[in-house]
Amino acid sequence: MQIIGLNVDQFLSEHWQKRPLLIRNPWDNWHNPLEPDELAGLSCEEDVESRLVTREERQLTVETGPLPEARFGELSGPWTLLVQAVNHYVRNVAALVEPFRFLPGWRIDDVMVSYATDGGGVGPHFDQYDVFLIQGLGKRRWRVGPRCSSVTPLVPHEDLRLIAAFDATEEWILEPGDILYVPPLFAHEGVAIGDDCMTYSVGFRAPSRAELVDGWCEHQVAVLEDDERYVDPDLKAQSHPSEIAASAIDRLYAMTMEALSDRDAFARWFGLHTSLPKYPEADWRPEQPIKQAAVRNLLADGASLHRNPASRFSFIRQAPAVLLFVDGYCFDCTDDTAALAEKLCEGPAIRIDPALAASIPVQALITALINQGSLTFNNRD
Repeated sequence: MQIIGLNVDQFLSEHWQKRPLLIRNPWDNWHNPLEPDELAGLSCEEDVESRLVTREERQLTVETGPLPEARFGELSGPWTLLVQAVNHYVRNVAALVEPFRFLPGWRIDDVMVSYATDGGGVGPHFDQYDVFLIQGLGKRRWRVGPRCSSVTPLVPHEDLRLIAAFDATEEWILEPGDILYVPPLFAHEGVAIGDDCMTYSVGFRAPSRAELVDGWCEHQVAVLEDDERYVDPDLKAQSHPSEIAASAIDRLYAMTMEALSDRDAFARWFGLHTSLPKYPEADWRPEQPIKQAAVRNLLADGASLHRNPASRFSFIRQAPAVLLFVDGYCFDCTDDTAALAEKLCEGPAIRIDPALAASIPVQALITALINQGSLTFNNRD
């Protein structure tokens, strides 16, 4: 699956995080990858994050899942069902991520799927991240407005961040297969035209400065020795005993910054941090751990591997090794395992070269990844 006719370089230079772009049905043969009833079924599951947004007399109400199945028979008027991370559970939906692999993989968050009846929507709002909105079924009118900010007035609402005064500057009606790219902070609103309207939102992550500082500092505090104390062997008498001298501030500042300025250590921490599962409580491990001998035999038979769609894979080149990050774990890879690390990060399906498959360190790494639930052997082989 690919986006036909998209000039990636032009998109990145003219639209990425700059201005919206409408792409009319760029697929060979668009097919909606999920039925509405399947989406409703997912929203009833205990471990799936979902929301139901209903509208009555211009007031929007939000219910969080899991939703009782009977709830759908009670609904009337415009309503919208939103289900997060559907790509974790449905392989055909996970395939929608692949056309966007020209963007850094660590930035990809998940695919949220929405279903709406006529007039359904979640109101005018803006997101802090990039999103590609793929129309899967039916029609939706999208209105896009100017870039917002932290001071943009919002409507008081417990569950939704709705823009108080929304003035659209562009408007499109999307039909099945159409894609609308909306950069961060741009106001937008989508309203279903007719029933059976489904939209697939491929969302991207953008860590905040606060998140990075908090996480990195917390990590460093955990590994610092408590006996590394402030020292001032060159102390001189000062005119006022209660003054915190500039020389002391300089020394304290340098002491603090030194603990936070190790770029290689930051890179390793960030790789671990950004590869943490979206839902860490989900347990994808196999019921029975696989033995390395079994992995060796399957690889020898030419079996291919498949990444868990819920898993996050990335790597950093840090000579002399390649650091592979998978679901919050770091694997220091060299030689054969370094080659494997890059191969695993290329895409969801992996076929291992026979020479590489014969490597014992490669077999050990694959065994570890299968047993932590990040890889499986493709049962379609």
